[in-house]
Amino acid sequence: MIGFIIWIIGLALTIKAGMEIWKTNGDMAKKLLFIVLIIITSWLGLAFYYFYAKDKVAEWVK
Repeated sequence: MIGFIIWIIGLALTIKAGMEIWKTNGDMAKKLLFIVLIIITSWLGLAFYYFYAKDKVAEWVK
């Protein structure tokens, strides 16, 4: 049961991160690449996004 709750939290955070990346101005292909990388890398990608890249993604996708 706890594993399912952790999975739901990860899914919600992944969707939130993907939506935040999608809303940035920039190249659509780069935005899709970032979203796919976050989905593939699961918790590591989410940690990287929220602790390091959140403020820098808009700069990277231009």
